[in-house]
Parts: sequence; structure tokens; C-alpha cells
Amino acid sequence: MQHYVYYPQGVCSRQIDFDLDEKGSIHNLVFTGGCNGNLKAIGKLCEGKTAEEISSLLSGNTCGPR
Repeated sequence: MQHYVYYPQGVCSRQIDFDLDEKGSIHNLVFTGGCNGNLKAIGKLCEGKTAEEISSLLSGNTCGPR
């Protein structure tokens, strides 16, 4: 499993940590910054899905006025 750290721009979260397994599935998704409850829910909903599934599902989703 490979660990990644991403620093997004234009959203409330300052950092996103996650692991990708050999099949490309996301695990241990954790957000730093932003609305804690919503971000915990997103992490649970993304668990075990592939990066492509999540990207397709969330593409174009905006963050408030940003």
C-alpha cells in the first residue's frame, strides 16, 4: 500500500492523506481542516472505492463560494 499526502487549493481542507492499495482502492482517507463531521463522512464513503470511482463521482463538486 502506498501513502499519499495532497495539499488542495480552493477548498477548506489544508491537507488530505490517504493510502492506495495495489488495486487502486482508497483507504485511510483523512482530511485536515474543513468541517470535521462532513469530512469524516466523506472518508467513510470513499473507503474501498477506486480513485477513478471517487474522481468521477466528485468531479465538478464545488466548495461554497470557492
